[in-house]
Amino acid sequence: MSDQKIVSAPAALTDSRLASHCAQTAQSAFLDYQDRFAAITRRARERFLARDLAGTYADAAERLHLYTSVVDGLTSEVEHLMGPRLSERSIWAAVKAVYSSLIAQGPAWEIAETFFNSLTRRVFATAGVDQSIEFVDTDFDAPPTAAPAQVCRTHADAPLRELLIAALTDEKGGGFIEECFADLPGDAALAVERIEAAFPSGADALEMIATVFYRGRGAYFVGRAIGREAALPFAISLRHQGEQGIAIDAVLLGEVDLAILFSYTRAYFRVEVDRPYELVRALGELMPRKRLVDLYNAIGFHRHGKTELYRDFVAHLRTTRDQFTVAEGARGMVMLVFTLPSYDVVFKLIKDRFDYPKESTRAEVMRRYRLVFEHDRAGRLVEAHEFEHLRIARARFEPALLEDLRRDAGHTVEIEGDDVVIGHAYVERRIRPLNLFFAEAESAPATAAALDYGQAMKDLAASNIFPGDLLTKNFGVTRHGRVVFYDYDELCFVTDCNFRDLPQPTTPEQEMAAEPWFSVSENDIFPEEFPSFLRLPETAQAVFFQQHADLFRADFWRVIQQRIKRGEIPEVFSYRPERRLVRSSCARAETMVERDAPSPRR
Repeated sequence: MSDQKIVSAPAALTDSRLASHCAQTAQSAFLDYQDRFAAITRRARERFLARDLAGTYADAAERLHLYTSVVDGLTSEVEHLMGPRLSERSIWAAVKAVYSSLIAQGPAWEIAETFFNSLTRRVFATAGVDQSIEFVDTDFDAPPTAAPAQVCRTHADAPLRELLIAALTDEKGGGFIEECFADLPGDAALAVERIEAAFPSGADALEMIATVFYRGRGAYFVGRAIGREAALPFAISLRHQGEQGIAIDAVLLGEVDLAILFSYTRAYFRVEVDRPYELVRALGELMPRKRLVDLYNAIGFHRHGKTELYRDFVAHLRTTRDQFTVAEGARGMVMLVFTLPSYDVVFKLIKDRFDYPKESTRAEVMRRYRLVFEHDRAGRLVEAHEFEHLRIARARFEPALLEDLRRDAGHTVEIEGDDVVIGHAYVERRIRPLNLFFAEAESAPATAAALDYGQAMKDLAASNIFPGDLLTKNFGVTRHGRVVFYDYDELCFVTDCNFRDLPQPTTPEQEMAAEPWFSVSENDIFPEEFPSFLRLPETAQAVFFQQHADLFRADFWRVIQQRIKRGEIPEVFSYRPERRLVRSSCARAETMVERDAPSPRR
């Protein structure tokens, strides 16, 4: 008889034990994600104090990829645990119930719900949603636990200048010791002048969010000045003044300034937060027009921002009856774009076949959208949320749009009975196309938009982004009047382009030739040709060409390439120049773009 040991197979777990084990595994993975997310975020303070931009970029990249990495690992672990029972929805319903009880005592329960949804969507890549195995709506109508501390701290009973100094040096609010500043009393006096000018009724207290928001080179203190009859939202922007120390660079005043600071076109802040729910509600009081999706995105929880967007969208569908229709503007050659008139987002589907002369591929378009997510958006690129397997009632679509979907996106869209199932879509904020804005606007706003159109090109260039197609139909105007870019199918790195001067003809035949008589490679770009297709309003052309004539010179672009390749990082601001207190030593003549993403060097 053989001496070989006989090892019996482990007994199969009961349904309840398997559900409990999987739920605990999911919770453990979420806690690991939270710990690592918080550890990366905590580095922001030291990065700021040390002026460590390289570390800032490394942290931003690491944090962006953290979520997917943790969910990938969890998915593999759960697949191993559940084995052949992986697709049993009854088990998953029990897993969800146990998991919900486990996260109820945690400070970030809403983020934990989204984390679980990411797991189930990996396992069940099917159309629509299933309330029994996903947190389609939150399990908690109100926070399941009380906040251990207030999200805001109040400073009162002193002159406003002293209150501001107290806020910026408040250890419990993330402040810095006064020795870190170049001239805190002097800066505070200048800042108070700005606040009092915008708030003539006077403020007798400052209510500050008790954590600091870090992005790029900046640190931001956010709160509101409180008077007897009103309150004024504001933010203080801190930057280093060379070797002299920290300085107040700008005072942002009012809801609009804060909305621009927290824009969906900017990189995420690094901000220490135990309970995102309370922080987002506090920010919402300062910016009541901001949706939850934008606020969760701004503090780095972009996956939960997507959850809030979906929940808001579904709730809106329940209370409205209008139909989806083709979005205003020029029809896309690569993307089919539609919208719901009563809801301010657009849905962008990659077409099955691209219109001539587009030669890109579906994979290449998706790579460029991924690039936008990972790269510095410079306040000029609209955030796109990626959705899969959306199920929407067929009756909500105009017949003409349904026909377009069948014809142009049949590989992505299916009609299943009374539903339309969209396999893949990018969802972006709906913005007025710049060409339509120019056609409607009066002279002053049209000129302002034209100038910002040129500045948008420069801001993108400084972040190593070339839009590819500079036509006004690919840009839009936000409700705050900022020009942004949203058509990414030809977007590329500035450093990948070959900016050339147009060769001068040497013969009459060359001069009269209808086609280029010189060789042109795929990545060759001739800036001298830009004016022929910009299509600016007549009233704005002169001032545009006066201020942005350098855009039409190849040497302008080559200089930017050289700076990027040398590792030079031009500074950037998330606010208008007139908000700055400093006008001399800290001001730069060059284009300024705030960076809070991986370095533009490839």
